[in-house]
Amino acid sequence: MTRADLDKQPADVAAMFDGVAERYDLMNDILSAGQVRLWRRAVARIIGAGPGDRVLDLAAGTGTSALSFTAAGADCVACDFSLGMLRAGRARIAGDALRLPFRDGAFDAVTISFGLRNVASPGAALAEMHRVTRPGGRLVVCEFSTITIAPLDMLYRRYLTDVLPAIARRTARNPEAYTYLAESITDWPAQRELVGLIEAAGWSAVRWRDLSLGVVAVHVARRRDN
Repeated sequence: MTRADLDKQPADVAAMFDGVAERYDLMNDILSAGQVRLWRRAVARIIGAGPGDRVLDLAAGTGTSALSFTAAGADCVACDFSLGMLRAGRARIAGDALRLPFRDGAFDAVTISFGLRNVASPGAALAEMHRVTRPGGRLVVCEFSTITIAPLDMLYRRYLTDVLPAIARRTARNPEAYTYLAESITDWPAQRELVGLIEAAGWSAVRWRDLSLGVVAVHVARRRDN
């Protein structure tokens, strides 16, 4: 796969996720050794949404991630651009992160997990999330990142490029999608670089927390009170 393959048009990426929708949650469990459930619970704790809060869950996939918000009493809108994911799960709104179908300041919190790197323009998507968040509202981005211990990060990169695609070839119906997954993670900016991208989109008080030694990082930000 070449760099051009990573610069997919939104329709191509949507079609790719349509093809893996039915086994999406199962494959996430297998390839992360069950860690994905811990990561999603951590995101829910960090957001801290409760009764009366309105949360937008972008790249919601089959809607599994939204359950933790609704269980806490929040009003959660699960949104994804893949119609296959919408049909396979609990997400109910089709939406492009670059042109969100919501009014300005509609949400108390916006979150996106493992989806920002699949957007054609992450900076523009972060600006759209800023637009639909109320003043004082919060952003939570959960994304694959860089392990903070260099030798371990090298081993992790080898897992991504060699082991993960091999597992996908044996267990996935669309293994090419997981080759894309591995290369998109490798090309994604490290924690501090992502801080700069979030700040450039207008967010303030940006910070992050590493999970699993930095395999995943959760970035948190606020929309300034106007």
